Amino acid sequence: MNKKLIKEVKRSFKSQFKTDSLIVFSPGRINLIGEHTDYNDGFAFPAAINKGIALAISKSDSNVSKACALNKNEIYEFNTENIKALEDGGWRNYVLGVVAELQMLGKHVGNFNSVFAGNIPGGAGMSSSAALENSFAYGLNELFELGLSKHEMILVSQKAEHNFAGVKCGIMDQYASMFGIKNSALLLDCRTVESQPYKIDFKDYKLMLINSNVKHDLSESAYNNRREVCEKVSELLQIDALRDASKEELDGIIGDISVVDYQKALYVINENNRVQQFSEAIKKDDIEALGDLLYQSHEGLRKNYKVSCDELDFLVDRAKENPHVIGSRMMGGGFGGCTISLVKKNEFKKFKKEVSKKFRAAFEKDCSVYSVKLSQGTQVVK
Repeated sequence: MNKKLIKEVKRSFKSQFKTDSLIVFSPGRINLIGEHTDYNDGFAFPAAINKGIALAISKSDSNVSKACALNKNEIYEFNTENIKALEDGGWRNYVLGVVAELQMLGKHVGNFNSVFAGNIPGGAGMSSSAALENSFAYGLNELFELGLSKHEMILVSQKAEHNFAGVKCGIMDQYASMFGIKNSALLLDCRTVESQPYKIDFKDYKLMLINSNVKHDLSESAYNNRREVCEKVSELLQIDALRDASKEELDGIIGDISVVDYQKALYVINENNRVQQFSEAIKKDDIEALGDLLYQSHEGLRKNYKVSCDELDFLVDRAKENPHVIGSRMMGGGFGGCTISLVKKNEFKKFKKEVSKKFRAAFEKDCSVYSVKLSQGTQVVK
């Protein structure tokens, strides 16, 4: 949790609305392994991180609600009746979506004032949208005593993303942001939406996120396309989702699908297995195996699922060349964003400098490097 960020939001709210507020902190998330498995009812290994969204919120006597995005210096006023998604609404649609989805559950949301700010790098695949949705779902639930459980709140957040932002995301992002546990990653079963926490000791290594600072235009349409392919293959296999498929079963319909669709389905089956292997490696305290699985995951995302890009491949290839990095892969939806790597603690600064310099030389732009800690999920800040 970021105290400076929380103070800033609290102060801004007080100066604008001249009253105290409820403060909610909702973290972003990383995903150690298990990419694009969530909408296939599969397994993933996310964790909440110590970067996120701080929200100050209180009831309002006015006949409009106000949301202020501090980082963007933008204020949006709206009426909580007859809410519709805005064209090119950006962050506004996440807020509107949460209010609308709460109303769909028959919950009464009165007018409110709110100020929020975040320190999650945009487009880095750390789910700033899920953190924003969760902060409002949690805040409004507390404020208007709606009586929703955390499970119900994440479904509200997910539907806001589907219906107001137009991204048919799985449940992983919202789940990890809401249910995160300090120093732990969550082995998440995306079918039952239940998880098992695994306390991870990375020993002499720590997590490095490298943001390529690129977002290729393909991302949204390509994401929805991958989802369609997975659903089509599941239908041919007469199963509910690819989580239930084996490579042998997939090979049985090889003549009925294109080579490209076969590769995509194969990636999902393999990645699901890798998540299980990852949990076994944690139990055995086998840090080398964890790293190797990260590399395997990237290879699948790059060659089978085809959601990587030159910048991400470049960063993973540089990691592979360095003996002090034991694993690396692209993280998130793809076509830009971040890589996640396990780097020797005492070589962290050196690798950061080295990879930044090489990236700059190759692409004539800078990448950004962060270290993150695994943290607690969405909560009210006392």
